[in-house]
This record gives sequence, C-alpha cells and structure tokens, in this order.
Amino acid sequence: MDLLGNTVQPYAWGSHTAIADLLGEPSPSPAPQAELWMGAHPNAPSVLTREGRAATLRAAIATAPGQELGARVAARFGGRLPFLLKVLAAQKALSIQLHPDREQAERGYARENAAGVALDAHERVYVDDWPKPEILCALEPFEVLAGLRSAAQAADVLDGLGVPELKPLAAGLREDPSAKAVGRALARLLEWPAEARASLAESVVEAAAVESGRGGPYADAYDAVVRMSADHSGDIGLVASLLLNHRVLEPGQALFMGAGGVHAYIRGVGIELMANSDNVIRAGLTAKHIDVPELVRVLDPEVEVPVLAARQVSPGVEVFGTDVPEFRLSRLTLADGAVLDVPGDGGPRVLLCIEGEASVGCGTEPAARLLLTRGQSCFLGAQDMQVRLTGAGTYFLAEVGL
Repeated sequence: MDLLGNTVQPYAWGSHTAIADLLGEPSPSPAPQAELWMGAHPNAPSVLTREGRAATLRAAIATAPGQELGARVAARFGGRLPFLLKVLAAQKALSIQLHPDREQAERGYARENAAGVALDAHERVYVDDWPKPEILCALEPFEVLAGLRSAAQAADVLDGLGVPELKPLAAGLREDPSAKAVGRALARLLEWPAEARASLAESVVEAAAVESGRGGPYADAYDAVVRMSADHSGDIGLVASLLLNHRVLEPGQALFMGAGGVHAYIRGVGIELMANSDNVIRAGLTAKHIDVPELVRVLDPEVEVPVLAARQVSPGVEVFGTDVPEFRLSRLTLADGAVLDVPGDGGPRVLLCIEGEASVGCGTEPAARLLLTRGQSCFLGAQDMQVRLTGAGTYFLAEVGL
C-alpha cells in the first residue's frame, strides 16, 4: 500500500475552490484547479515513497509490472495501469468532444506519428493509442451535455428559437427522424461558413435569452447556451450544443461515456474514472485544437449515454455497472467505527477518500497500515491482499473491469 502524491491540472475551466477544499489547501486557489489525477499516466503520474525514496507510480509499475498489476492485468494491458482516476471540478464549460475506440485510437496515433506530428504539437489529436471510455459520478449537482437528442427533440429545440438560419435544419430533421440525420445536422452546424459563425451564434444567444425566460421544456438548455456564451462568445459550439441532451446529474448519479459519444461538461464537481488515455477530439467551446472532420468521422450518433445509479453488492459497497475492460468504479461508505473489506480480485486498485478518515490495513500485519484522510488516495498493488478499512466516511475505488 502506498499513499499517493497527485498532480492538479490548472486548466482554465477549473474551479478555484472545489479541489482546494478537498485537499485542505488555501481556498480560493490563485489559479483554476480543474482535475486531480490519480494514476500512472505519463503526463502526470502519481508519486509514491518507498524505503525513503520517491518515485512515480508509472516507474514502479514499469520496474515490476507482474508484482504491481498482477500477471493477468500486466499481460492483458501490456504492463500498463489501465485506468486513470480523477476529481473533476468544472467552473466553466468544457469543450464539445468525444473519444475514440481502441481501433480508431491505434490508427489515428500511427497516422499522426507517420506524418511527423510531434506529441506535444498544438494540432495533435491522438496523443496515445488507447481508447478513452469514461464514467463521471456527481458529487454535487453536475450539469452536462451528453449524447445527441432524438430528431424530433432536436427539431423542436431549433425551431423554438425562431432563428431563420436554423429552420432548414429543423425541417430536415422532421423529414428524416433518424439518429444519423441528427449527426449530419451536428456536422452541418460545426462546418458552418467561418464568416457567418459569429453572427449565427449571436442570434442564437439572443433568442435563447428570451426563450429561457419563458419556461417550457427546453428553457434549461437555452439558459445553458446563454451562460456558456459568457466564456465562448461567437463560438459555433453554442449553437451545436442545442443538439445534445441537457441534463443535471444529482449527487450519486453517474454518466457513462462510450466511444463515439459526443458530450460536454458544463458545471459541477465529480469523480471521473477512465481508460488511461488523454485522447480527446474537440469541436467547439475551447481554445484548444479543434478537428471537426475527425470528430464527424469518429462520431457515433446512435451511441447511448446512460445515467447510472450505483448497485449495492454488499454492505457499504456500491458498484456503477459498466462493461469496459479497463476500469470499474465503486463507492464505499463506512459508518463511524465500521470495518469494511475493500473489493478486489488480485489486480491493482486506487482508493480515494472524499469524506472522513479510515485506517487502511493489509493482511494481519499491524505495521501494514496507513491513515487515509479527506483528499488523500492510495495505491493498492496486486500483492496487497485482504485490505480493510476501519473508520468512517465516503471513498471511491478504481479497479480493473471484469
């Protein structure tokens, strides 16, 4: 068992309070704090200390993958920790984006390597050859755009604004009510003539401000467009966002994003668990590189983005059901002074404390214990068996999928 030192990513859309408060650091923070990374991703691997020497978790795994990951996981994932756990704190909207599946990632990574695009180049899309499915569990009400609307809803939300330029798109969706037609409408908006994008976005924001005040089934989506425009004025992504389902996750609800599912996080704090990748294909609401042709190519308009509730599998242990091999997310809850066996099947795990504190014990050795408090996380390698928590609070566990 190893306590982890983790990197906070200072992306511009991050909160100045959520992660600082979790870590017990001065709040508000001077710079935005968007994500707290826990894992072995090469861009920001966690740090651990063994025998008085600090090393990255990535280096420790590379030195002894069979010992740290277990022979089964090491063989299946090429000696790589297959998941990355994060605390995500969004104060502003993230980009409209999607992620590739494994085959798409491998082809895209090889293609950009062959073209000589540097890994740190602004225009690089595929920074590794892994897929990036992900699950987000809300810690507070979390506002998201996730998956494409039905054609009928998309037509209604566009028509509801009364913007002339959008009427042909709405009419086309009524003529062809298929998911693919909604995907084509999204592509049409994202490929809108550059010289006309700002004026269309301005017209949509003005109309959305009026319609959001009138109530109705799409008032919240219109209001989101108005709020996002404060940070992304003139961005065609504001218009395109109307084709996505607008939702607010309640604390404890989770959203699963499979490959090809278009989404954008608007505002909130949550736990995010994903495959150990940083492949993001963006199409709007960002200053980062946008690649609309690649997003349109990878987009799966039929992919579902389900809202998941945790399923209790034993006292104090709830699992969010996903069918991806790279990860599985569980929530552990301890009443004061309770003892709980940490789930595990011989693979690597990362355990994060969100509230409270607990003693983490491994086996029967009294020396093999550490104290995990709010904001702290630890790595449990494959050799760490019979792990128990004693204390109180709420914890999230990341492990390899079935």
